[in-house]
Amino acid sequence: MVSGRRGSRKAEQGATLVTRTLVKVRFNEVDSLGIAWHGHYVKYFEDGREAFGQEHGLGYLDVYRNGLVIPIVSLSCNYRKPLQYGDSILIETTYVDSPAAKIQFDYKVYEQREHTLVAEGTTTQVFLDAETRTLLLNSPEFFENWKKRVLPANSPS
Repeated sequence: MVSGRRGSRKAEQGATLVTRTLVKVRFNEVDSLGIAWHGHYVKYFEDGREAFGQEHGLGYLDVYRNGLVIPIVSLSCNYRKPLQYGDSILIETTYVDSPAAKIQFDYKVYEQREHTLVAEGTTTQVFLDAETRTLLLNSPEFFENWKKRVLPANSPS
């Protein structure tokens, strides 16, 4: 997995950060017809989130060191075109800023050679106390500080 170029753009909900990650469709991800099984797209989203965390300092261990966990509470994926064994894919992971106590990512998965959109989706994660598993209704301080550090100054949050 390779993390690539960094970009930012303005979305209706607020400021965003984008990470692009290159991945090859692996042999164990395809069926007998050589087509990537639909469930592996969730793993591609995970690859994108992990690369985003490494690039922007918001990895799972960073969250855990602050006494929190961030389970996924919502996931959607729209499939446009099948991937095949050996395809190189570009996963574009976009952080969507929100004043709510959540982390939302949008994803676009492209077949790299022709830059064809093959899938797009979104995930939403919430903050839980790591010990008690209690839901936090307000964004934790470390997350607010992270947003102040990495988001463009004109962010509404």
